[in-house]
Amino acid sequence: MTIPPLRIRSLGTTGIEVTELAFGTAPLASAFWGNTAATAVATATAALDAGIGLCDTAPLYGVGEAEERLGAALAARPDLEVAVATKVGRTVVDVEGGGRDVVADHGRDATLRQLEASLGRLGRDHVDIVHVHDPEDHLDQAIEEQFAALADLRDQGVVRAISVGTNVVATALAFLRRADPDLVMVAGRLTLLDRAAAAELIPELEARSVPMFAAGVYNSGVLARPVEGSWFDYAPASREVLERVLAMDGICRDAGIELRAAAMQFPLRFGPVASVVVGMASPAEVAENVALMGAEVSDEVWTALDQL
Repeated sequence: MTIPPLRIRSLGTTGIEVTELAFGTAPLASAFWGNTAATAVATATAALDAGIGLCDTAPLYGVGEAEERLGAALAARPDLEVAVATKVGRTVVDVEGGGRDVVADHGRDATLRQLEASLGRLGRDHVDIVHVHDPEDHLDQAIEEQFAALADLRDQGVVRAISVGTNVVATALAFLRRADPDLVMVAGRLTLLDRAAAAELIPELEARSVPMFAAGVYNSGVLARPVEGSWFDYAPASREVLERVLAMDGICRDAGIELRAAAMQFPLRFGPVASVVVGMASPAEVAENVALMGAEVSDEVWTALDQL
């Protein structure tokens, strides 16, 4: 089977182009994911070689490990044009006795230090996109101090676009209405199971011509592997949720496609969504995800899934 190339979309007026499938780097970390440095760099390299044009990372992922490992892969491809996004809101600190930890801080000075440290780990002098990461508990400070600091950096050419990364629709709406971001990234709220972003956020994005990245498309895993014990939204899936997903899985199987393909492509049915961010832990997962993004999902399948 010939896998079609990933489609490219423009991010509003930023001048940035991204592929519809983005490489989420959280699984590159040793912490929680158990990935080794060698496998992580090989995974990032496979993503770049596959033509994925957006890499999304953060200091939180492995307490800086993901940024470092992505940076190593990027260093081996210095002439490759790829958009890189990272996040601010957490400072990586050394822990007494060895190791590192992250501390939440959305102040102006902390933001500048956080981004400088991220650039060092990535081995770059700029990044394309910076997301304000999970600012729910510090929303006013994140908008008034952090966003303003990033706007200054955007004026200096250190950053090309500013965003907020959140799994709370109200947070994305607050940034849209108070801070005028270039785009937003929302996790887990525009999926086959949870369409909370469709009601108010999508129309607001359309009215403002602001693009969106959709992350968390598997809702913590149940839409990727619907079995007993799978997680939905950071907790074990209820029997009701699992039964709904199993019904969706049956629809996809009858149509000869994988549920993961439908879950991955679902957010792209909404006009503002420019890219879907999917975490990948191995070169094999990269190849699988590229193929899934190219799978054809018929209108009949979408209709049946919508009814569930």
